[in-house]
Amino acid sequence: MAKSSVKNESSVKNFLYLFIFMMLIWLALTSSLHWQELIVGCVVSIVITFFLNSNYQPLGLPSLNLIKIFYIFIYLIVLFIEIVKANFDVAYRVLHPKMPIKPGVVIIKTSLRQDIAKLILANSITLTPGTFTLDIKKDKLLIHWIYVRSENIEDSTKLIGARFEKYLGKIFS
Repeated sequence: MAKSSVKNESSVKNFLYLFIFMMLIWLALTSSLHWQELIVGCVVSIVITFFLNSNYQPLGLPSLNLIKIFYIFIYLIVLFIEIVKANFDVAYRVLHPKMPIKPGVVIIKTSLRQDIAKLILANSITLTPGTFTLDIKKDKLLIHWIYVRSENIEDSTKLIGARFEKYLGKIFS
């Protein structure tokens, strides 16, 4: 009996978090606080949340709480900073007269267990220019790197994946 009440409480909490997330997306897309648009946004968000809530846990997504939401925001900031830095690095390599590239394929190791967490890590690596995730096999990711700095798995992991995995580990714990 106690398990079902905890499960229901978790389901309600996830419903509320998803609803708030959908409303934030609605507000970002409409950029309006008119009462008519807010009402439509609430209705649309409730309908979408109703359909997504049943699919939320089977996807392996973490249950949400304020600490995890905080880490999601930190992760997005880190991702943005890494994308900007990688863009400047690739632009330098393209504009440099000697075009200093040393392309290659390296393997990095991850401690993430959930498939969705590994997928987010792989996509984050691919989003940063100069790296591209080719494959995911168990706890290893195959990465094409525009300038291979190390072929050692531990060094490559620190240089490519650790900056994202640090926060994804906290989100998916």
